[in-house]
Amino acid sequence: MHVLNNPLRGHGLPRSAGLAADDVSVDPAEPLALLARCPVAAPTPLQEHPDPARTLGVASLLLKDERARMGLGSFKALGAAYVIAREAARCMDGPDGPAASERMAHALDGSVYACASAGNHGLSVAAGARLFGATAVIYLADSVPEAFAERLRQLDAEVLRPGGDYAHAMAMVAADAERNGWTLLSDSSWPGYIDLPRQVMEGYLVMGVEVTEAVATPPTHIFLQAGVGGLAAAMTALFREHWGDAPVIVIVEPDRAPALIESIRAGRAVATTGAASNMGRLDCKEPSHLALGALARDADHFVTITDDEATATVDHLATRGFRTTPSGAAGVAAVQHAHEQRDVLGLRPESRILAFISEGREDA
Repeated sequence: MHVLNNPLRGHGLPRSAGLAADDVSVDPAEPLALLARCPVAAPTPLQEHPDPARTLGVASLLLKDERARMGLGSFKALGAAYVIAREAARCMDGPDGPAASERMAHALDGSVYACASAGNHGLSVAAGARLFGATAVIYLADSVPEAFAERLRQLDAEVLRPGGDYAHAMAMVAADAERNGWTLLSDSSWPGYIDLPRQVMEGYLVMGVEVTEAVATPPTHIFLQAGVGGLAAAMTALFREHWGDAPVIVIVEPDRAPALIESIRAGRAVATTGAASNMGRLDCKEPSHLALGALARDADHFVTITDDEATATVDHLATRGFRTTPSGAAGVAAVQHAHEQRDVLGLRPESRILAFISEGREDA
């Protein structure tokens, strides 16, 4: 595991870095209001790891368990589906009553939402589109298992495989959306494309609200896994808003996809290259600009972990009743393999850690 102390903490990247000018939302009011109308919405568990003192050498480890979120199996259920529901609500007219649900089911008839996905974001787009009468078109990289493609089809999504990696799928869907007049609903952002990714991240705030309402004493450390950075940036923004500068926030990436850590080193957004990681949902070679800008200012450390470290933690968590994937376990993996970096990260026997299990296993 490699650690970078964030040299930009407190002030962030300069304007000369060329990031899109906007900030991450810290207002969860709208996603909470929409979720209150959803019959399958419920808080996910916040559970104590059974033996952190012996296994990890800290006082406590709380795990926010997103494996059953709204039946979609990951935190992503809170993102794209919320954006689509938000648009459907704005298109609704007429009074509440027996006919309202029928109108809602057709609120977005004729609309097409398209995205590239490593799996879970696509499921959220597909589920949201089906609920409100829209069509979902999901572009998948070669590395995405066919089981995910089949789950998307079961949600009535059109699945396309343009060949190549996630970056290629992203380029293809962006071009096709522009040509066909589809709504591109990405969980990443770049100059000129900010509003919808910002809303996706706003949906994720619900997770953080559930944590802050359940925890009486703030954690000393928060470990957050990152692909393009949406989850990490949304949680960091909310926790800074509620708990200030006290918690040490650690951002965790695969060492084969270190887009955030290398961008922090370079002082600007950079694209990375390398072999595919077994942390498939985090195997993103370019950062979201919106997420990068927020994390550059508010995160304390950036770390990378290896595929082997992630796999070892998946096996460890399975023995404790948490069946997940290398992506879902990445934050915990950084805690578990931080032995040589404990002093750098400020980990002590009295430390209280918060981490996220961000998805469940496909075969669970």
